[in-house]
Amino acid sequence: MPWSELPGLETDDVNEAWPAWLQSCARPTPTWAALCPKLRQLAQAPVETQRQWLRQHLQPYRVETLTEQAQGLLTAYYEPVLNASRQSRAGFNVPLFAPPADLNKRKPWYTRQEMETLPQARASLQGKALVYLADPVDAMVLQIQGSGLVNVTEANGSQRQVRLAFAATNEQPYKSIGRWLLDKGLVRDATWPGIKAWIARNPSRLNELLWQNPRVVFFKEEGLPAGQLLGPKGAQGVPLTAERSIAVDRSSIPYGTPVWLQSSGPQTTLDRLVVAQDTGSAIVGAVRADYYAGSGDAAGELAGRLKQPLKLWVLWPR
Repeated sequence: MPWSELPGLETDDVNEAWPAWLQSCARPTPTWAALCPKLRQLAQAPVETQRQWLRQHLQPYRVETLTEQAQGLLTAYYEPVLNASRQSRAGFNVPLFAPPADLNKRKPWYTRQEMETLPQARASLQGKALVYLADPVDAMVLQIQGSGLVNVTEANGSQRQVRLAFAATNEQPYKSIGRWLLDKGLVRDATWPGIKAWIARNPSRLNELLWQNPRVVFFKEEGLPAGQLLGPKGAQGVPLTAERSIAVDRSSIPYGTPVWLQSSGPQTTLDRLVVAQDTGSAIVGAVRADYYAGSGDAAGELAGRLKQPLKLWVLWPR
């Protein structure tokens, strides 16, 4: 496709995508390895110089399905920021676990309900709690997003921030508790605030709700480097960049590929350069992307509501 087909090409601050692109150069595919030295040279160049280089050296290709459909779906995800305690105590008694030692001996592993009710599952999790949260819904949100920043109160009362990163799952299928509430006619608002409001009105049904999703994510703890806070690592193995990294179906778009993204809807309009650096079990199909919105409440508000039409163009070396 001609460059003129890309909406927002002249107005997007493409320099904001450069840090994400350089992250991919830490683990480049053969296609991009030869261009990475030039990308590093251009890191501090004026945005117009970067835009001109894109036009000269890359060719846009519109992404379509095998049935020639050019419109797909954009959703978003984010990294929650939560408070936690290193030890179980009043107000903080919802555990997040590291993978149990026998995780690979039973596939799929125990469901969420079995983990809380079967003695053998509880025994396998003994000593595996990394931290304790205050809210079971926040725990599920963190599991669905795959990682989170946690402000931990240590046993000695000191505080520090760590990242809980994805380590493994119990390999059970994911089921949406919001969809269950909607299907049962129990709520009209299935956003996380809506789900929490329903729980507040129906505390005795908390387990019934949470057990509808048998999938559990196990975590590993990562220290945070000094200086600029980087995002969690995506499936490419490099840190994600807020508002410039996307998750894709890797069978359609290889990791590390720069992508022009266009999406307009009630939540936001996005016409911008992003980089394919992650994937997800729900991200299936050529014209399908999950937009990494960043960390914290504002990013979570966008991620919880973003679901709108999408068009993609990959930018490929000439």
